[in-house]
This record gives sequence, C-alpha cells and structure tokens, in this order.
Amino acid sequence: MSETCDILISGGGIAGLTAATVFATHGFSVICVDPSAPITARDAAGADLRTTAFLQPAKALLEEAGLWADLADQAAPLQVMRIVDAGGPVPEPRVIREFDAAEVSDLPFGWNLPNWLLRRVLLTRIEQLPQVAFRPGIGTTRLFTRTGGARVTLSDGSRVSCKLVLACDGRNSPMREAAGIGVKTTRYGQKALAFAVSHDLPHHNVSTEIHRTGGPFTLVPLPDHEGRASSAVVWMETSANADRLAALTDAAFEAEMTERSCAMLGPLTLASRRTLWPIITQQADRLTAERIALMAEAAHVVPPIGAQGLNMSLADLRALLDLALARPDGLGDQTMLDAYARTRQRDITLRVNGIDLLNRASMTEARPLRDLRAQGLNALYALPQVRHVLMQMGLGVR
Repeated sequence: MSETCDILISGGGIAGLTAATVFATHGFSVICVDPSAPITARDAAGADLRTTAFLQPAKALLEEAGLWADLADQAAPLQVMRIVDAGGPVPEPRVIREFDAAEVSDLPFGWNLPNWLLRRVLLTRIEQLPQVAFRPGIGTTRLFTRTGGARVTLSDGSRVSCKLVLACDGRNSPMREAAGIGVKTTRYGQKALAFAVSHDLPHHNVSTEIHRTGGPFTLVPLPDHEGRASSAVVWMETSANADRLAALTDAAFEAEMTERSCAMLGPLTLASRRTLWPIITQQADRLTAERIALMAEAAHVVPPIGAQGLNMSLADLRALLDLALARPDGLGDQTMLDAYARTRQRDITLRVNGIDLLNRASMTEARPLRDLRAQGLNALYALPQVRHVLMQMGLGVR
C-alpha cells in the first residue's frame, strides 16, 4: 500500500503529536506514526508521570493550535523560580534566591502540566482534524529521498511519499539513523526519579530547585490533589543512589525525599508511583538532510533543568512552521531546511552547553566546589542586568 501526504512525522510523543496538530491546523496533510500507543491515564501502567512546564512562546503555539483551552484549567502557573543551595554540612538551605517573572513580564514564566494529560488532549484534538492521521503501533523503518520528495517505509510494509519527513522519534531516532546523521552523547552516570507529591504548605506557584550533590531536586507546582497542595518532583541522583531510592519502601522514600527537599514545603507524601529515567546530553551533528528535519529529542536531549527540554522542541516546531507558512510551495526543499538549520543551530548549541554546565555544577560533591557554586549563585543574583538576561532566557524569549 502506498499513500501520499505533505508531512510524515516519525514519533508520536508529545513533540510529535504537537507537530501533527500544529501543521494540520494550518492546512498541511500529515501522517504521524509511532510504534507505541500513547498512555493517557495517570494511573495506567507505563504512564509518563513527568510534567512539562510550557514557557510563554510554547503556550502561544498551543493556543494557535487550539489546544490551550482544554489545558488551561489544569495548568499550574510558575510565577517564581526559586534556586536553593543546600551544599553545607547538613541538607538545609544556606543560599536562597528567587527570580520573579514580574521583573521582566506581565505573565508567569510558564505553566506546568502532566505529560499523560498532554497526550490525552493532543489525541482529542487530532481526532477533530481531518488533515491528520495518527497511527499508533506502526514505526518507520527505511528512508529514500531525492530532490523532489521522500518515501518512507513503515513497519507494516506500507509506504508513504511526502515532501517533508519530520523526525520526532526520540534519542534513538530511526529516521536520523536512516538519514546518516550522527550524534554526540554525554553520559553523567545519573538517573532522575519522577513522581508527584502532596504537602502541607502551599507552593504559592513557586518552582523550587534545590542543589546539594548528585543533581538538583526540583519541586514544580501542580493543581491541588485530593484537597492537598501538590507538586511534581524531578530528583536527579547518581545512578547507584537513584536505583537505591527507587527500591525503598514508600515510608523510607518519603523520609529521604523530605530531608533532600530541606522540608521547604513541609513533609512530602507520595501522590503517585515513582518512575526512573536515565540522564544524558545528546546533540545531533546536524539538523537536516535531504527532505528530512530533526526536532525534539531526535535533535537534542538535555537534563531536566530549567524547563528547557520540550520548550526547545517547540522552538524547533515554531521555526519549521514559520518557514513552511512563508513558502508553502517550498515545503521540505533545501532552501527551507538550510534556513531551519541556521535559525535553530546556535540556540540549541547554547542551551545544550549551558544546561550541561549547570548539571555538572549541581552534581558537585566536594565541599570547596559546593561553596564555589553558592558564591556563584550569589554573584549572578547581585547583578540586575545578568539576572534579567537569565530570566528572559528562562522565559524562552531570548
């Protein structure tokens, strides 16, 4: 069987489904495939319990695609980013610095949403769009391109001819490999525990990132859960310690996470199961090849620091959409792909390198280096111009 469309999207994660929705909303015909079916229930086996903080430009893209109205009621605004250094002899705050979005914007830094809910809303929206076909349970296997178009062979033996192949198929992207594009990968010997908690003290829409050793412990606001204040947690640790923590009983784990959080929101109670994710940095050698563009984790993977991961992916999508709308007849041609690479490469490299540096600083175990980290936080906060530039980057507007 053979089909045609404007865009074939390999990968039906949040980035791929968002890309399918956005392009279809603007009239492009899209086929999106993924070997796995999305899990859209919080308590279902295999559900993605991580959350995504959508920064201002990402929210605007969701509004444009008709998605935000179904997400707004369950989105927790992130008004303040609090950074805490707890690198002293005992786990307690010794430096606390808060970055308030009001200093640079009338809106919050972003809005936090659970990943499983995002998938549910995206699938509902896709069902409303006749221009897009989503096919879970089917992957991409082979890629053939020429100047005028591409042909992709799918895992069920069918073929799709298109103008543009969009690789949103993750850090082990089969379409990136088929296009002959290499990657540089950095491994830290880290894993992240992701889960939800409830707590006695309100979060007041403050996202709190606590640095000690092993990696940051980050509390990100969520709407109340069963009548109690709630937050999403990403706890980065060395792989060995993360595995140990994942194996603890709930009671023992709650005691350790409350201590690691410096009890800044009071005692923490698990409000979901724990999931474990490996931490790497990865960047593709290039963003394009003939008739194919890489975006999201096919192009770049970063540790979960500063809400940059999916927001970088949606910045990729924004650039591709703008180029496609400016020259619809040139969809997927070399002029468009070269422009995409120029638009995104510098920003991606800057953010990948910056997050790598922040992660290495957060992992520090030696006390003198932890003291130096605290001094650096104080120095950055004391310089208004530097602080404002960092906050604008945090908003995703620079």
